[in-house]
Amino acid sequence: MTSREIARPVPLGRRSALALALVSAVGVAAFGWPLLAARDSDLVGHSTDAPWLFALLLPLLLAVLVAQLSEGRTAAGAPGLDAKAVAMLGVLAAAGAALRPLGAGTAGLEPMFFLMVLSGRALGPGFGFVLGALSMFASGLLTGGVGPWLPFQMLAMGWVCLGAGLLPGAARLRGRAELLVLALYGVVSAVGYGTVMNLQGWPYIGGLSTSISFVPGDPLPANLTRFALYCLTTSLGWDLPRAALTAVLCLTVGGPLLRTLRRATRRAAFH
Repeated sequence: MTSREIARPVPLGRRSALALALVSAVGVAAFGWPLLAARDSDLVGHSTDAPWLFALLLPLLLAVLVAQLSEGRTAAGAPGLDAKAVAMLGVLAAAGAALRPLGAGTAGLEPMFFLMVLSGRALGPGFGFVLGALSMFASGLLTGGVGPWLPFQMLAMGWVCLGAGLLPGAARLRGRAELLVLALYGVVSAVGYGTVMNLQGWPYIGGLSTSISFVPGDPLPANLTRFALYCLTTSLGWDLPRAALTAVLCLTVGGPLLRTLRRATRRAAFH
């Protein structure tokens, strides 16, 4: 495998980085603001803010994509990106959406994650973020999983792919070493995805008055302690099997699939 094969397809330029920083800041605020909400707030849950977040997320995703396309055209030595690059995103998003129903709902096993990790590595952080978000959107339509959680799932999966694209050593790691790094990242990102998504659902149980319930207006350390207990008792049993499956698939079939993805991105004029 040559260094050209494993280099990041499109560098993360200034405009792409700015667009990603903006959408990520919006995402962090959307996930975390209930922790700072007043005790008598009627907007602690995310059911009312989800439509607004979704409406804001779509143009921001488009901004990331446009920035990546424009920077790909002007990058030194890189040919212009065209409709084939967008089509490549569509194909991978459809593949990710098709994989999700194969394991969703069964002990947290979701083969979609390993494809997102490998695709984020092959496409780079900008295209990877867009791919993760689009894959979740498509899977929501495919499975009927459209609800207030969908824009949050789109953001969380976008971050999974973004992180894979930002992993160091793109021009140095090869073969088994690279797969080991991706498997380790798959474990961390699978657990991280579940933890972040818990922030979306956790405020819903605030009225149950249990020891792990969210309490609006409570000090942040107290709520974070309850949140940690909530994750340990309710979701870790799902997050760990997802992490294990992601790591196993990265190590066993990751090599051939990563080479295929890189060949496909070259033909789609990513570099």
